[in-house]
Amino acid sequence: MQDNIFIQIFTNQPLVSAFLSWIIAQTIKLLTEIAKRKDKIDFRRFLSAGGFPSSHSAAVVALTASVGLNLGFDSGIFAISMVFSGIVLFDAAVIRKAAGEQAEVLNKIIEDLYKGIGIRKERLKEFLGHTSVEVFCGIILGLAVSIASFYWMP
Repeated sequence: MQDNIFIQIFTNQPLVSAFLSWIIAQTIKLLTEIAKRKDKIDFRRFLSAGGFPSSHSAAVVALTASVGLNLGFDSGIFAISMVFSGIVLFDAAVIRKAAGEQAEVLNKIIEDLYKGIGIRKERLKEFLGHTSVEVFCGIILGLAVSIASFYWMP
């Protein structure tokens, strides 16, 4: 008899470790925001991209490490997960960081052009990508959660 689908999902160690890594990383971001701005807490920060540590990095590394621990580091699914992680890490560290830098330049141009004029300007989101340290810390977090959940979960 097949187990309940919800039990299967919630006992899937790679899935749980990836999700848990993401939750922990996002919680760290929110707590950092609360520590910085004691007067104004923006809970939307919990769901936003960018910042320390990289939740994308943490989640994909936790997933990949868990797949390796569960199915073997020589399995095809580990290889697929490893390539997927590499793409996400590259995107987090390089592509989205460059997009954030471009948004910063465009926002400066908008400020310079419309300073003092009654035209409503909307700033672009500059907080898109990650520094190498943010990505590295996300990797470490993902590995730690993956290894801990591998030994903790049945």
